[in-house]
Amino acid sequence: MTKAAHYPGNTVSSPARGPLPWSAALLGLALCGLLAACGGGKQIVRRPPPSQPVRVWPHVDPENPGAANSVLMRAFSLVGTPYRYGGNTPEGGFDCSGLVNYVYRDMLALSLPRTSRDLAGYQGPRIDPMRLAAGDLVFFGSSGNVSHVGIYVGEGRFVHAPSSGGTVRLDRLDGPYWRDHYSGAKRVLRRN
Repeated sequence: MTKAAHYPGNTVSSPARGPLPWSAALLGLALCGLLAACGGGKQIVRRPPPSQPVRVWPHVDPENPGAANSVLMRAFSLVGTPYRYGGNTPEGGFDCSGLVNYVYRDMLALSLPRTSRDLAGYQGPRIDPMRLAAGDLVFFGSSGNVSHVGIYVGEGRFVHAPSSGGTVRLDRLDGPYWRDHYSGAKRVLRRN
């Protein structure tokens, strides 16, 4: 027996179909089993490499909360400003010490040394990392040389102008590069 094809206008007959013989059904079942076996191997779960435990940074009240708040708000407002070596204005861009100088001068009329090395030698107590307060300066370098500075904002984070081609940004002190190059901190804000 033959049936017409399902497409309108097609008058070619198709062969009659009856039930599949059990051998064809068995072959189909075997093929499905083989295909299922291809995807049924042990699932590989890729885990990220182990990271350093995240440090819990204590909250330390700044000696001068009003001044610290002014510094933080101004520093945050500059995130995204382009980096420029020797830069010290929002319009022209910032390098790391230019950013620090601009923020403290603009908000507190406080004149600080211009380079990160001179800022590290600036008068003021050296601060243990677990005693950092908002507005402290954090320094980075290697082999005893300071080459970078940022403004600590709390919870292990700091604002800085990191490098050519970049922008002023917020980073974590326990990030891989910064953790390995941290060289100390200074408190420049005093009680009124």
